[in-house]
Amino acid sequence: MKFTIRTLLLVILTLLAVRCVQRERTLVILSTNDMHGKIQRFPELATAVAACRDTTDRVLLVDAGDRWTGNAYVDRVAERGRPIVDLMKVVGYDAVALGNHEFDFGQAHLGAMLDSVFGFDVVCANVVSDTCTFRDPADYVILERGGVKVGLVGVITTYEGNNTPAGQASSYVGLSFLDPQQEAVRCAEELRDKVDVLVLLSHMGDDRDMELLARESRYDVLIGGHTHEYRDTVVCGTQLTQAYKDLRNVGVTKIRLRGKRVQSVDYENIPITNFAPDSAMRAAVQRYYADEELNRPIGTFAQTATQIGLANWFVDAMLRHTKAEVGFYHYGGVRLDSIAAGGVGTATIYDLEPFSSHAATMCMTPAQMRQMLMAKFNEPTREGGRYDLISKTPYQILTDAAGRAVDVRFPTLKEGRIYRVAISDYAFKNYRGLEYSEGRVEEALLTDLLFEELRRGAVNPDNTAYGTIRSVK
Repeated sequence: MKFTIRTLLLVILTLLAVRCVQRERTLVILSTNDMHGKIQRFPELATAVAACRDTTDRVLLVDAGDRWTGNAYVDRVAERGRPIVDLMKVVGYDAVALGNHEFDFGQAHLGAMLDSVFGFDVVCANVVSDTCTFRDPADYVILERGGVKVGLVGVITTYEGNNTPAGQASSYVGLSFLDPQQEAVRCAEELRDKVDVLVLLSHMGDDRDMELLARESRYDVLIGGHTHEYRDTVVCGTQLTQAYKDLRNVGVTKIRLRGKRVQSVDYENIPITNFAPDSAMRAAVQRYYADEELNRPIGTFAQTATQIGLANWFVDAMLRHTKAEVGFYHYGGVRLDSIAAGGVGTATIYDLEPFSSHAATMCMTPAQMRQMLMAKFNEPTREGGRYDLISKTPYQILTDAAGRAVDVRFPTLKEGRIYRVAISDYAFKNYRGLEYSEGRVEEALLTDLLFEELRRGAVNPDNTAYGTIRSVK
């Protein structure tokens, strides 16, 4: 067979083109989740992001939800939540999912933030709005970095509320939430052939993420949040990640491609303390922390309080204020792991209880309390199966061979008698199946009750767990 010079040139050019198309490229996705307003760690985050962007132009910075609720310097300013969003814009976030705590200040607030404050893409495929205060976010966004097309889909949990995310029911009026796993599957069908890399930003929790990935393998990476876990695992071929909470870590996902095909995915959780603080970002954060009112000391703790001790403190404060005989406080409402012995400032109390919650009271018999405790324990959520309603009134949950609550015993209560019970208004308004009489929400904020307790003198927290669980299989 004879080749002309023209033919040889065409063959050579074709081979070079194929080789060029199939060259290896690496995409880096930096991720955070459940930051809960911890802007004090943004100076280190800024350094980490800048260092990565100095090495390659194929970098994306994303977040899997819950950006505020947990830091008074973010939550208590005039435009609540704005400090962390403004700092995220400076760092250069590309896309974020919605978490349940994005709705804590109400959907009208979140809608206004989405319209005028957020400077990056917000994706959530399973929320549908019928209100004028909150517009539907995009289901997904396609971003390109260095010739690599990346599809980013967002979903939010519906598993802890009444087919809504966890939170106050009033925040979700006029919104409906579709099944997040079904919507993730739908978006994968729409996007897979249009992008080189497909990523799910999930605020469902790692347990639900694994359920999804057991039947949906078209995602290359799932960047998760909500359950405050460390996750670095592969489920049916998809990399599942989560970087704990409070900006303690930054997730680094390295995706190696040959041409347009993903060859490998590697993930690492890197502690934020590995990076030196950026001086400009540190100065910006310090300006937010120079709030005289939030820095004002209120009182002292005589010893360190554990999370159980803090829940008991809530119970004591509610009982003293309402004159109730029995008190319960939900463990998830205690937003600090502990408070150390020594001085306690205003900001610490707002960090401990960032929801502007109230106490509620109702009249209940032990049988009605038993029903409440069993229903909560048997919930198919991460709050089920644990000592979740903390009380200074001793009780024991009895469980069967399947681990379900079958009875609750109260050694100090008299069956048939009606007791006045204090509880957080979150539980009062949102727990399903409560039976009681004379229920009402008190006017005073729980934070105000805690301030009163601090002003009474040094707090000596009780770190005893008065609730126990015993198997009777």
